[in-house]
Amino acid sequence: MQPVNIGIIGLGNVGSGALTILTENASQIAAKLGFPLHVAAVCSRHVASAKLPAGLEGALKTADWREVVNHPDIHIVAELIGGTGVAREIIEASAACGKSVVTANKELMALHGAELWDQAIAARINIAMEASVAGGIPIHTVLREGISGDRITTLYGILNGTCNFILTEIEQRGADFGHVLAEAQAAGYAEADPSADVDGFDARSKLAILSALAFGERIVPSDIYTEGIRRISPIDFEYAHMLDHTIRLVCAARQTPKGLLLSVRPSLLPRSTILASVRGAYNAAWVRGKYGADTFYYGRGAGPLPTGVAVVSDLMRVAREIRSGSPERVSPFAHARLGEYKPLPIALNHSAYYLRFRVKDRPGIIASLAAALSAEKISLDAVLQLPQPNADDLPFVITVAPTTEQSIQDALQRMAGMDFLVEPPLALPMEGSL
Repeated sequence: MQPVNIGIIGLGNVGSGALTILTENASQIAAKLGFPLHVAAVCSRHVASAKLPAGLEGALKTADWREVVNHPDIHIVAELIGGTGVAREIIEASAACGKSVVTANKELMALHGAELWDQAIAARINIAMEASVAGGIPIHTVLREGISGDRITTLYGILNGTCNFILTEIEQRGADFGHVLAEAQAAGYAEADPSADVDGFDARSKLAILSALAFGERIVPSDIYTEGIRRISPIDFEYAHMLDHTIRLVCAARQTPKGLLLSVRPSLLPRSTILASVRGAYNAAWVRGKYGADTFYYGRGAGPLPTGVAVVSDLMRVAREIRSGSPERVSPFAHARLGEYKPLPIALNHSAYYLRFRVKDRPGIIASLAAALSAEKISLDAVLQLPQPNADDLPFVITVAPTTEQSIQDALQRMAGMDFLVEPPLALPMEGSL
C-alpha cells in the first residue's frame, strides 16, 4: 500500500528520537496503520554531518526547510526545531502548501497556537502537538478525546522535569540549590542558561496549552502567575516534612465560582497525595472533572525517545486522517473555538500559606510578625523553629490559616521594613484541595 510521506525538520533530541522510532519500529507502525510511514526528507543545519539511522538512504537531506515544505511528495511536516520565529514560518508555509503539521513546540503553541489552528482550518489541514507538553504522557489525547465528555474543574501538574529533579535532590540529600543545579547541568537535565526551567517559564507555556485544552479558553503564558524555585533550600524541606508536606513546582488551573485561577509556583503538597510522590525527572498531571472525578497521568516528561513516541503517534493519527479523507479535524485544543477570557488575578487565590523567615535573632520578632499578619486579618496556625547555631541567620516558619494571596502580599509589605530580616520572607501556598 502507498505510504504517507513525512518530512522531518530538526534533528536535535526530539527529531533524532522520532527518526529512530520511525525507522526501527517501521513494521509495527505499518501494521497498526495498514500502510507505511515513509521518511522522505530530513532537514537540519548540520544534516551533512549528522549520523542518521539506517533506511534513510533515499531521503532528501537538506539544510533548507523550504525544500521540505515545498516538496511535492511530502504529506506531513514535522516541525521539531523549537523557538517562535522560523518554526512559525515553517508551520504557516506548510499550511499554505496544504500540508499537515506535527510539532513539539510548546513555546510557539502556547503563544500562537490558536491563531495557527485558525489558519489550519482555513487550509483544511491538521496541526498535532502531543509532544509539546509532558512528552511521555499522552495528556493532550486524554483532554482532547479520552475525557472530553467531562467538564474539567481542576488541573494540577508537575510539568518540568528539571525542576522536579532539582527539588527531589535537595529534599533527599540536603544539598543546596546551586550545587544541585550544577549537577543537573552536568547530567544534561538543565541547560547552560537554566532560566526557562528554574524560573518557571517552561512550565508556564505547558500550563497555558493544557488550560486551553481543559477549559476552552485562549490562554497565553503572560496570563499565568509564575514563580521559580531558586529560593527553595534544604531547610524548607525540613520544615515541610514537620508539617507532613513536601515541595514541588506545581502548575495549577482551578475553575472557581468567580473564574479561572492559574499559577506556576513552588507549593507545599501533603505527602499523602499522589503528586507528592512524583520524583526525579518525571512529570505528572492530576485532573478532576465534574462527572468523572479524579484521574492521574504519570511518565517521563522529556527525553529523545519518550518525546519521540509522542511525535510519531501524532504522525500516525494525522496520516490516518489524510488516508480517510476526513474533512473534519479534531482541534488540538479540544474545542472548535477558544473563548476570549482573562484568568482571575492571583491576588484572589485562597489557601493556607507557609511563611519562611531568616532573621537576626532578638526578642519580639514573633510579636512583630504576628502584628503584621493580624493587621491583614490573617490567623496564625503554627510557629516552627528548629535549633540553629547562627543567631545572625536564624530560619523559622509560620504557617497561617487560609487567606487570600492579596492579604499575604499586604502583610509581607508591612514586614518589608523590619530590620531583623536577613532576606524577604518566602511565601508558599499549601495546597489542600488535592
